[in-house]
Amino acid sequence: MKLVYTEQALLSLEETLTFLSAKVSPRKLLEIRNKILDAADSLLIQPLQGQEEPFLKHLQLGHRRIISRHYKIIYRIEGEWIYITDIFDSRQDPDTMNS
Repeated sequence: MKLVYTEQALLSLEETLTFLSAKVSPRKLLEIRNKILDAADSLLIQPLQGQEEPFLKHLQLGHRRIISRHYKIIYRIEGEWIYITDIFDSRQDPDTMNS
């Protein structure tokens, strides 16, 4: 299997880290980033470990989620590809994830 980050996922990660940069030390920021990326990498070993994402079920694309701290890593599997489609701070309103 291969892991691919969509443009939306990379943008979400960048926005999250930018927001956090004013609140935490650079060392802590790097730790948060690495934990998110490590969690995503774990999908290469167990791609079906995540639960179905109910807020995206209407798209009928099989979106799933895993959690790393306060962050949902949203993904879907297509053949040999795992697409990370969003990295969502679970403290936000989940309705903003519906697009």
